[in-house]
Amino acid sequence: MDDFSALTPDLILDAVESLGYATDARIIELNSYENRVFQVGIEASAPIITKFYRPNRWTDEMIREEHQLTYDFYEEDLSVVPPLTFEGRTLFNFDRYRFSIFERRGGRAPEVDNLDCLTTLGRHIALMHNIGARNAFTFRPELSVEEFGRQARATLIDADFVPTTLLPAYDAVSSEVLRLTEQVFAEVSYPPIRVHGDCHMGNVLWREDTPHFVDFDDARMGPSIQDLWMLLSGDRAAQTEQLQAIRLGYQDFRDFPTQELRLVEALRALRLMHQAAWIARRWQEAAFQRAFPFFEDERYWSNHILALREQCGALIEPPLSPF
Repeated sequence: MDDFSALTPDLILDAVESLGYATDARIIELNSYENRVFQVGIEASAPIITKFYRPNRWTDEMIREEHQLTYDFYEEDLSVVPPLTFEGRTLFNFDRYRFSIFERRGGRAPEVDNLDCLTTLGRHIALMHNIGARNAFTFRPELSVEEFGRQARATLIDADFVPTTLLPAYDAVSSEVLRLTEQVFAEVSYPPIRVHGDCHMGNVLWREDTPHFVDFDDARMGPSIQDLWMLLSGDRAAQTEQLQAIRLGYQDFRDFPTQELRLVEALRALRLMHQAAWIARRWQEAAFQRAFPFFEDERYWSNHILALREQCGALIEPPLSPF
């Protein structure tokens, strides 16, 4: 079993109360697809956040490494929310599920068009990377073309999600994307560090002029640029301006990984392929069918193939430069 079909409201409350809380039976489901996250009301106290981990995705050791990374950041005064500790533990089992408890923290979405905001993000991510570079993950994997590219492609082809009429086009363009992406990774040497892994604007909250980073579930070893490129948006001119702002802040605390800019379009290509495969692997869950109703439409796959073709062009262009 690798889904949440048995995760009932009663089980959620019982799990929280197993740690000594007295709940008031109020549960609000928060936005999350890979795991399940809830705000749970506590009698005579502030609500808490509980996260139930998807079965069979990460091992206990991998989850604990994620927790330790957030504690490493927290102890250096970076704005993250580590899991609460009970009797020296942060990960718990109840029935068939593993879960953790967090304090509730609020914030607003960052101003994506504000260059000063990007400069501030650059500073804080540089501090995260200084800490992330001190140690390596032992159990969590490294970002790779094999996992995010080749395995993703195999999932989509083997599971018959690509319409038959479009399969030759998908087969050809995905093969070419992988060839170019592997070539880029072979040409760029970088020191892998512990990175957030999914550092887009949706995983940043703004509070008191400070970025607050959430959802370290995809943390792994990888290039520093992995935590920077997803902050970019718009056409090449806009992304260049944004990159300059990020570099301005990043350089305050850490050398900017200029040599890794060649990886940006390769990483973008891998994300395109991996996200489609991720939906395919979870398609039997009602939550995914509600969230991505277009996934079985031929138009979606036509657009996906077009996006991969555009990535082929981007992969042979000169990389972005902040200079």
